Amino acid sequence: MLNELLEKLKEITSSATEALAAATTEADVENVKNKTIGRNGSLTALAPMMGKIAKEDKPVAGKAFNEAKTTIQNQLEEARERLADASGASAAEAIDVTLPGRKWRIGTKHPVNQTIDECCAIFRRMGFVVAAGPEIETVHNCFDALNAPADHPSRDPKDTFYFDDGRLLRTQTSTVQIRTMLANKPPIRIVSPGRCYRRDTPDATHGVHFHQIEGLYVDRNVSLADLKNTLEAFAEEFFGKGVTIRMRPHFFPFTEPSAECDFSCVMCGGKGCRVCKNSGWLEILGCGMVNPNVLRNVGINPDEWQGFAFGMGIERLTMLKHRIGDLRLFSDNDLRFLKQF
Repeated sequence: MLNELLEKLKEITSSATEALAAATTEADVENVKNKTIGRNGSLTALAPMMGKIAKEDKPVAGKAFNEAKTTIQNQLEEARERLADASGASAAEAIDVTLPGRKWRIGTKHPVNQTIDECCAIFRRMGFVVAAGPEIETVHNCFDALNAPADHPSRDPKDTFYFDDGRLLRTQTSTVQIRTMLANKPPIRIVSPGRCYRRDTPDATHGVHFHQIEGLYVDRNVSLADLKNTLEAFAEEFFGKGVTIRMRPHFFPFTEPSAECDFSCVMCGGKGCRVCKNSGWLEILGCGMVNPNVLRNVGINPDEWQGFAFGMGIERLTMLKHRIGDLRLFSDNDLRFLKQF
């Protein structure tokens, strides 16, 4: 009886080993378990034979039965782990070629940068060259060379960001004009876009930093008519056909004569609306003929050379072109806003 039991245990164990080695799914492993150590399994069915074994052979029979059961349980666990590892590897490596491709999210230029690029392109077509300069400047380049008097409000620390060494964050990109005239001889024709800084309380139309684009043209026999023609051409290029300009007398220390330049309202076509306060005009920029003192400050003879200059806010141009009502939207980094452009 003992030999018969040992032979059947060997057959069951061997059969289970072969079946588990060939198993490819969890269902196959579960099926082997049910056929061997399950409630109605072949190994479980041998338990009644233990009562028929001679008393002196029972220790050997019991040990063999337990070893067979333990062996099958270990093999079942190993088979489960093997299938789990294989399933994880295949899932990680699997590629479903029928799925639609995943598109990379492509960003766009900030609306302010788009306006800068458009303005520069327009002025390049008129023969201007784009020039740049540092945002941290000297008092000389920012004020003195531009003929700003010592008591000019923009020099006040309440309006301008100063460093301990006396330098400052530029309040206008006119500093690039000074640097260009110091480094180059006329004729000069440049535009200088860039970031500027002033001590303003942020609101819908003001911020501590903003962008400007300024233009400078120095040559022989340059007149106010040349300035007006340049600005008219820009207005039509940027805002579209039908936009006209007007120039009103004003004062700037670095130009003489000076003017404020208005564009006909792009919202109502000059008929009058809430945006233009029913005037039909929008104040866009300041301009004028370069003050002779500025030319002397950079070593250019005003009796031989003349020029004009102008400057406008990039954010204001962008707000008007895209009907944006709040300046702070440009710096909020809200993708819902930026994706529109």
